[in-house]
Amino acid sequence: MTNLKLVRDLMSVGVPTCALDDSVVALTRWFLDKDVEGAVVLDENGHGAGVVTRNELVQAYTRGDWQTLTAVEIMRPGMPQVPPDIPLTAAAQIMQDLNTRIIYVTHHAGGIEYPAAYLTYKHLLRHLAAQDEAELKDLGIEAERESPIETFTRRRDEALRRARKGNQ
Repeated sequence: MTNLKLVRDLMSVGVPTCALDDSVVALTRWFLDKDVEGAVVLDENGHGAGVVTRNELVQAYTRGDWQTLTAVEIMRPGMPQVPPDIPLTAAAQIMQDLNTRIIYVTHHAGGIEYPAAYLTYKHLLRHLAAQDEAELKDLGIEAERESPIETFTRRRDEALRRARKGNQ
């Protein structure tokens, strides 16, 4: 197995997203049910406003009022990013420097910049422990899946539906 891999060789395409007004309790359930490390918080127009990770959820828990908090109240503004063509070791160092366990790759299409893929500590640990390439076949740009824009659009629409449903 080759040791020099790039972010694009290991990243997961399709980024988990949530709405601004998703509750901390609902987000926590979703994170646990789907084994989510972090989600991009989308504003009412579907643009990334920030990020909620397991760290922000635990920080919300320490506040004591977590039952009433929403994603917008706990999110980290911005989105930590890396290009897809840097070595995984460089991405890992960037993650360490930014004190984050998840980092995003963005894509530009039709005048829109959107989060298209992500890399987490779990990806890096799977690579570290893998005995052969077959163990990583579900990861990277070559893995079989829907296109990044299809994934983003589907997940954005799901988040917007959840947000509208919550406002009714």
